[in-house]
Amino acid sequence: MPDIKLLKQLRKETSASIADCKIALEESGGDYKKALAWLKKRGIEKAEKKADRVTSQGLVEAYVHQNGKVGVLVEVLCETDFVARTDEFKSLCHEVAMQVAAMNPKNVETLLKQEYIRDSSLTIEDLVKQSIAKFGENIMIKQFIRFEI
Repeated sequence: MPDIKLLKQLRKETSASIADCKIALEESGGDYKKALAWLKKRGIEKAEKKADRVTSQGLVEAYVHQNGKVGVLVEVLCETDFVARTDEFKSLCHEVAMQVAAMNPKNVETLLKQEYIRDSSLTIEDLVKQSIAKFGENIMIKQFIRFEI
């Protein structure tokens, strides 16, 4: 049985299911960092299995940088309206919009390959895959537009 404190910490940090956190800790012999790596790998595998699922719901997020000279609209799609209304999905959309404002990618493909501005160990594609694993739904950045004065 894994240490309950580690299990809770892993669950809080990753939002993975309790069952997955327990398996990750067991597979890693109670090593927290190895358990994180295991969950990340599992999340990517889950995301790849969901890649063909239809995304017909989602949000359009607007972000205007504090100086008022850069604005972004980004369309992020998911499978259900239920997920689109969650605070976590709204947060993902906001993070993507801020990324576009800060890094000015040419297109969605370029955006997905960019290093995430808040965590250089992740790309935007990794961030989306983590969200897919968390929500259990396919998520896709459909399009964006960036305005700059």
